[in-house]
Amino acid sequence: MVTIQIISRFAPFSFVWTEELTRYFFLYGICFGAPLALMRNEFINVDIILNRMPDNFRRYYEVFIYLSIILISGVIVVKGYGFILGGHNQSSATLPIQLSAVHAFLMIMGVFLVYYAVLKIIGLVKNEQDYSQQFEEGDN
Repeated sequence: MVTIQIISRFAPFSFVWTEELTRYFFLYGICFGAPLALMRNEFINVDIILNRMPDNFRRYYEVFIYLSIILISGVIVVKGYGFILGGHNQSSATLPIQLSAVHAFLMIMGVFLVYYAVLKIIGLVKNEQDYSQQFEEGDN
């Protein structure tokens, strides 16, 4: 889309819808990227502090973090649903798309974050996470 947008700047015609569609693709990329990062434990954390915590305390700490994610994501789901309803009768400026389909990214992201946070908590309660491996200096 961005390539088409750049090429159309130098052509006698312009595709004005490419900017808007690129923005929507970016939003949906975030929508599925954030839950994927949660699922793969790729969110930013301070490893030096986490590795110094005792295993049991770290387990409780991470359960607290995931419960916080569930709470915040629950708010995102509720507000996202209201956002969808607000865009139901509106259409995109340059594309024949209802804005409710665009606004759905917020609710979808919240639902997936809640789902993966619940799975993480279940894994922590079942002691599926092994914290005994400490990284030595020089390990990658």
